[in-house]
Amino acid sequence: MSYDEQLWDRNLYGKDRTNEAPHWFGNIAYVIVALICKIVCRYRVRNRQVLRSMKGKTGAVVVANHKSFLDLAFLFCAARPSQWIRFMGRDNLFHGFGGRILTLLGAFPVKRDSADTSSIKRAVRMLKNQELVGIFPEGTRRNRGSEEPKVHAGAALIARMAKVPMIPCAIRNDEKVKQKGQPFIHWPTVYVVFGKPLYVHWFNFLPHRKRLKAMTWYALRECYALDRDVAPETVDMKELFPDEEDFSDVFADKVLTEDGFKDLHPQPAGDPSQTSKPTNSDTIAHSIS
Repeated sequence: MSYDEQLWDRNLYGKDRTNEAPHWFGNIAYVIVALICKIVCRYRVRNRQVLRSMKGKTGAVVVANHKSFLDLAFLFCAARPSQWIRFMGRDNLFHGFGGRILTLLGAFPVKRDSADTSSIKRAVRMLKNQELVGIFPEGTRRNRGSEEPKVHAGAALIARMAKVPMIPCAIRNDEKVKQKGQPFIHWPTVYVVFGKPLYVHWFNFLPHRKRLKAMTWYALRECYALDRDVAPETVDMKELFPDEEDFSDVFADKVLTEDGFKDLHPQPAGDPSQTSKPTNSDTIAHSIS
């Protein structure tokens, strides 16, 4: 087992503080990067208490829409100093010097478009140790590469397996620092905004085969609502993900409360329940795709 692989499997800022990965590089990087972000981009964090409320109680999957390479830096700083988000990134980033830096920052790789069970189990173990795992469910940066963003259900699968909530998050304006086709760098005010936790069992009213996809879809809609500072129902997910199934109608008659989803128009008493019973037909490979 390589040194990097050993670090991926070690604890970091969780319930079990034994056999921890070294902090020194991450601590130095946090001080330097946070200072630069504070001075240059005047970055602010909103609703950080959502993250802090998880500390010492449970792990959480932090999900965010992905618009810039800077997303990772701002989100990493937003959780520090008392918490540490361990990012799951595509495996081709973990090579050479850059890969070692990501590893020392607590990140770990995943093979995209496949059932990477080792990475899934690694993330679940971290979450059961009350650590934070960061995932960008779109799989790629929007409007920055040749690939189109998709709704990958892996984040919801990991949350379900670890029995932890998902926390939607958005990083506003960091994509404006260096815009595509423009030679100059800009320094807008950047905000990291956290939303309310989403629990897997809240989505049990959905058919089992679509539940993980719908939960990830809903979490991403929350992310874009936080990013644009608008109501979630106003986000046009069909425009953002034209090739993905749209669940707008499913959630149109639901309202999210502190205890989960409630029907806006409840069925009369005595009507048969429409909740689908779970089946064993889905697999990890299907859930990740």
